[in-house]
Amino acid sequence: ADNVGDNVGDVAGMGADLFGSFAESTCAALVLASVSPQLQANWGSMLFPLLISAVGILVCFFTSYVATDISPVRQERDVEHVLKMQLILSTVILTPAAFAISYVFLPAVFCVSMPGQECTVDTRATWFGAFVCIASGLWAGLTTGLITEYYTSHSYQPVREVAESCKTGAATNI
Repeated sequence: ADNVGDNVGDVAGMGADLFGSFAESTCAALVLASVSPQLQANWGSMLFPLLISAVGILVCFFTSYVATDISPVRQERDVEHVLKMQLILSTVILTPAAFAISYVFLPAVFCVSMPGQECTVDTRATWFGAFVCIASGLWAGLTTGLITEYYTSHSYQPVREVAESCKTGAATNI
């Protein structure tokens, strides 16, 4: 029971850390948007970080609906497939949504520099560059999730090989 409590606390702590990182990065993006004259000119551009988050939440609702009503878990062995489907589906849906939000709400070119500082090549950004950053994060997260699943799931060979080697003793496991 003590180990279960430790695990629950660890998971809750990781969730709090993730939320903290998410909130901090959103606030940082809002601060950066506030120093750009081109982004200040349009309220939608200023709210861009929040729009991305809001659409992400809507995509999350949709993928949860798919996982609970369209392709629900009926047996324990279905859990892994449904979770993988949610991860892939959310990435595939959010990518074009982020493209559309970037195109509609960000100016073609904008500067991210300190107030009073000239706009240079080093401080210039584009809506497409912002989209590429978002898409890179989405697809890197998907790739990380799929690779992690491959090396930690009993459905794939690496974990089965380790399990098989443990049958001969602890030394082969180490």
